[in-house]
Order: sequence, then structure tokens, then C-alpha cells
Amino acid sequence: MNGKVKQPKTLQEAIAYFADPDNALAYMVSKRWPDGVVMCPKCGRTDPVFLKNQRKWQCKSVHQNRQFSAKVSTVFEDSPIALEKWLTAVWMLSNCRNGVSSYEIARTIGVTQKSAWFMMHRIRLGLQKKASYGNVTKIGGPENEVEVDETFVGGRKKNMHKDRALRYEQKGGAQGKAIVMGMLDRTTRQMRAEVVPNAQRDTLQSEVLSNVKYGTKVYTDDAVAYDKLHWRFVHEVVNKTESYVRGRVHVNGLENFWSLLKRGLNGTYVAVEPFHLFRYVDEQVFRFNNRKDAAKNVLTDAERFDIALSQIAGKRLTYAELTGKVGETAEF
Repeated sequence: MNGKVKQPKTLQEAIAYFADPDNALAYMVSKRWPDGVVMCPKCGRTDPVFLKNQRKWQCKSVHQNRQFSAKVSTVFEDSPIALEKWLTAVWMLSNCRNGVSSYEIARTIGVTQKSAWFMMHRIRLGLQKKASYGNVTKIGGPENEVEVDETFVGGRKKNMHKDRALRYEQKGGAQGKAIVMGMLDRTTRQMRAEVVPNAQRDTLQSEVLSNVKYGTKVYTDDAVAYDKLHWRFVHEVVNKTESYVRGRVHVNGLENFWSLLKRGLNGTYVAVEPFHLFRYVDEQVFRFNNRKDAAKNVLTDAERFDIALSQIAGKRLTYAELTGKVGETAEF
């Protein structure tokens, strides 16, 4: 546990390095407890005894759950799948530009597709940056410009039965589709995206208020849902029926993100249940926001992997929570 931790640079190197359980554990410890002080998740004591044969620690205080592993209090908790397989899966999901299917993960690390699917959703939870986790700040500012727009995600008209396609067209073309709202800070290149229940004024403006600092220059299209934003923001609009760009006023920057999102949903994941859509959106937001650092230097796969690992603590997703079937458990 005291050896120097190597930093893999590619997926191939990561698979080879983490194949050694000692390397996987040492790497996990170095990222979870970067100061080198392992802490009991139950009582906070910092002098546990390492049980080498079990790859666990035992707290010296007497209480329930004295023994704990590096997985405890992370998205990996209670999983019988080896840590080395988890780390490889995190590397793949955090770095594949268009996402990676559960079948590919399953083949790579040697688990069932069902296990890989559950693992990926747990990792997506780790990639989330939400106000409820205390790890997110608002974008924008007095000198920043923020683009705001929404897109529809769902079945394609060309793939529908002709009767359904007709009803779809008669109802405005958005029926049966989910709505994803996005906010892009042009200065920091940081993205916020949420699945929203509708495109009504209260819903969309509430998201802007929750994610963008007051006083920011906000650019939208001329949808009436945004007509009150000038109360809190410097709000300018572009009428897309006339022109997509009016000087600096446009929302074209968001098109790159929408393209990446839909490429993953339509090409890699194919059939995403609306119930889980927000998880796939969070996954793409993570990769988009971690393309470059604050100095606009391109991040390496290894750096992006480390950022992902830094966010997995304090989060947990059970199989029952994932599937919505209370009481159901998984053996993987």
C-alpha cells in the first residue's frame, strides 16, 4: 500500500495496470484519500488496521461495520465485482466521446451485459454535478455570455407507423419526445443540461434562475417562454425564422453539444428509456465540461479519469432505485 502509484495514459495501459488487484487498490486509495490518511467512514477515525488478506481496513474503535473497503461510501459500494473491473469501466465511460455500450463494457471487463448496464448507471451517478451534492456552482457572470436553448429527444418520425406519424405531425411534432434544456457559458465553456417536463415559461425560466448567475448576458431564441428573463439578466433574443445569428446573439454554440448528445443516444445507446434519459445527459455533460482545464489546455484521458474518480464518493444507487422496482435486488 506504500508503493508509488503509476498513472496509466491509455485504455490499454489502464487495463493492464489495473489487472493487478494491488495496483487497482493503491490507485483507488490515492484518489479517495489523496493525503494518504485512510479514514473510517463510520466514525472518522484515521488509524485503521489494514487487513491484507481481505484488502480491507478495520477501525480500532468498537462499532458496527468496523471493517470497510475502498468501495464503501462510493458508487461501487456492495458490488461483488472486482475493483479493477470498476476502474476500467470508469475509464471507458468517462473518455469515449460518443459513449460506450453496456455490451462493449461487458466484453472488455468480462461481466454480463446486465451487470455492465447496472455498473454504467452507477458510474453516471458519480459523473453528476448537482446542487444536491454541493459540487456545482452557477455559470455566467457580468462579463460572461450564456446561450440557452432546448432540444427534443425521442423517436424519429421516419421510423413511426404512418398513422402515428400523422398524429405526431398534427400535434406539433414534439409529442412523445423528451425535452432537454441546455445552458452554455461561452467564456468558461461549461455546460448545464437538464431533462425538463415541458417547455413552458415557469419550467424553463426556473432552470435558468437555478443555473445562471444574475446579471449575466443571456441569449435565447424568441420563444415566449423566455420573455421575462430581462428581469434578472441582460437578455437578448434571435429570431431563427429571420436569421440564426445577430452579431454575438445566437445559440449556435449549443448545437455542438446537442450533436454529441444525439449521436450517443441514436448511435451508441439506441433505445434509451425516458426514465433514464437524465443519466445519459449527465454523462455527456461530464465529458463536454472536461475537455479542457481552466487554462483551456486539452485534458488527457488520464486526467479526465481522475476527475471522474474524484466525484464518486458519497453517492449510491441501488438496483431498486435504478429500475423503480422497490424491494428488487441485484446479485452483481
